[in-house]
Amino acid sequence: MIVKINDALRGEKMKRRILCWMLVSLFLLIAVAVYAETMQDVQAHKNCKYCGMDREKFAYSRMMIEYSDGSSVGLCSIHCTAVDLAQAFDQQPQAIMVADYNNKNLIDSEKAYWVIGGKKPGVMTKTAKWAFAERKDAEAFIKENGGKLANIDDAMQVTYEDMYKDSKMIREKRAKMKAMKKKSMP
Repeated sequence: MIVKINDALRGEKMKRRILCWMLVSLFLLIAVAVYAETMQDVQAHKNCKYCGMDREKFAYSRMMIEYSDGSSVGLCSIHCTAVDLAQAFDQQPQAIMVADYNNKNLIDSEKAYWVIGGKKPGVMTKTAKWAFAERKDAEAFIKENGGKLANIDDAMQVTYEDMYKDSKMIREKRAKMKAMKKKSMP
């Protein structure tokens, strides 16, 4: 009788383990599918067209422009987005998307709450510009890091005003990196 009970208990433990592993596997598959779906733009445009930066690594600042002719371009930041918009006079933007700083999901840049400045370093710029889907998130960021609440027009204006200074900074950083690379090579 005791042997039968022990066998039954082992069988129940095995069933629970199998069920647990199945649930964990299912959760992981769903998580991968959700991640892949939310980052489809990164799969289509892995690196920034202008600077070559990894858009997945900079998912929190990435942007994407969809033009009315059906073409799209993936960019790492508002800086590179401004470069593209300045060069694409004959193309009409249909949508300009930006990543929500917190969850990295793309949102409409026109509807985003932007934060300009603050102590958090920007991407490709000295004056940081971050986007948030929710006003409360932008305000919480400002409370912690400084900066001022803005809209896309304000963020783009500051971006274009800083373009020369930021481009010069980027060139200088790249020159230093090249020199360091050269020194380390035999």
